[in-house]
Amino acid sequence: MNQSLQDGQDQTLERNVINITAKLAVLLLLFFWCFNIIRPFIIPVVWGAVIAVSLYPVYSIILPKLKNNGKITGTVFTLALLAMLLVPVIMLSGSVVDIVQSLHTSLEENTLKVPVPSTDVKEWPLIGDKLYAAWHLASVNIDGAIVKYTPQIKSITSSLLSSILSGGKGIVQFIISIIIASVLMVNAVMCVKSTEKFLIKLSPQQGEKFANLASKTIRSVAQGVIGIGIVQATFLGLGFWAIGVPGAGLWALIILVLSIAQLPPLIVILPVIIYVFSLDDISNVALIIFTIWSLFGGIMDGLLKPFVMGRGVDAPMLIILIGAIGGMILDGILGLFTGAIVLALGYIILAQWVNESSDSQQIKTAAKNQTT
Repeated sequence: MNQSLQDGQDQTLERNVINITAKLAVLLLLFFWCFNIIRPFIIPVVWGAVIAVSLYPVYSIILPKLKNNGKITGTVFTLALLAMLLVPVIMLSGSVVDIVQSLHTSLEENTLKVPVPSTDVKEWPLIGDKLYAAWHLASVNIDGAIVKYTPQIKSITSSLLSSILSGGKGIVQFIISIIIASVLMVNAVMCVKSTEKFLIKLSPQQGEKFANLASKTIRSVAQGVIGIGIVQATFLGLGFWAIGVPGAGLWALIILVLSIAQLPPLIVILPVIIYVFSLDDISNVALIIFTIWSLFGGIMDGLLKPFVMGRGVDAPMLIILIGAIGGMILDGILGLFTGAIVLALGYIILAQWVNESSDSQQIKTAAKNQTT
């Protein structure tokens, strides 16, 4: 009797295990399928969320001035952001097209003239001799220079085309993200409530705190990395433009990318300073002022970040900065935000666990002392 009852229980348990396993397998397959369907949209949506959280304070200022009409405000905001993105891109694209057309025409008509380099170029460290030789050959025999450096020219051209295609893809992605960001800002209340519900489901006690931490971290990174990068690039670009450096706007854009990528802008600044010193028509006073201006601009981000990064966030500035840099290395520019958020959340959870362990130990010690 007992044996048959035990066999029946074993069979029931076996059927339950098989049913649960089958259901889990179906659910995992369904989730995996859904993930593959939405995967192409994940990055634009995450970027849209980052833009929405970063710029929502500005949106909330504009909203009352447009009679609290979210749709009109969202439309105006979208058009303004698209204009800020597309106008410089169109202007830069037009300049590049004009330069390419002019270069092509000059080569066809054999009218391209390269200025003779200054002998000071030879004194540039590491690249001086080779650069002077290539530059001098181009100035006296452009056809010979093209033939000699054809492999290098092809490699540079291929890299440029690849960068242009990648940049075009990124611009399209940003346009989609801006539209998504505007939709999220218009429906901000619903989005915040949904996010809080999800996080509270994961952590009933800390869910709302984590939602606030994520939004504050995004704004902190946006101000401390992108905001300071824009200020730094503008500051240095003005100096390049004032001294007459060719393509000052392009160099400023490269500095902006380097600053966001947490790479030292001195990579660009030092060669530009060396180039300016090789010119003969600039006074010593102007050279000294330009050098001081450029070097100060190069360290500007290091001076400003401690006052901006981590402000209003429970996690220390160093944690936010390490998360941003590590996230960028792992996931690119988007990792600046996701890395900072994840590391900040991890730091808060770890600190809370350590504090709880310490508190419980103190309580046990106090109780033990009372009993004795």
